[in-house]
Amino acid sequence: MSITLLTRDGCSACEAARADLDRICGELSVEFDIVDVDVAATSGDAELRAEYGDRLPVVLLDGEEHSYWEVDEPRLRADLAAAKP
Repeated sequence: MSITLLTRDGCSACEAARADLDRICGELSVEFDIVDVDVAATSGDAELRAEYGDRLPVVLLDGEEHSYWEVDEPRLRADLAAAKP
């Protein structure tokens, strides 16, 4: 299961979401990636910014939108628990 946090530099909501994921994923020993949509756009991947740029931060779970504007902690914990063997 992969978790990706889509962010933008200078976004206070993005910083809060990162802190939430640091805490949650740290407790569960799960790694997550962080992608700045503006940096991705300048690197040739403008689709992320076009799709998600107006509702950052966005949490992707296995490439699918899981939550936006904030981390849905109860749902994320439930989905991560369900994925554990």
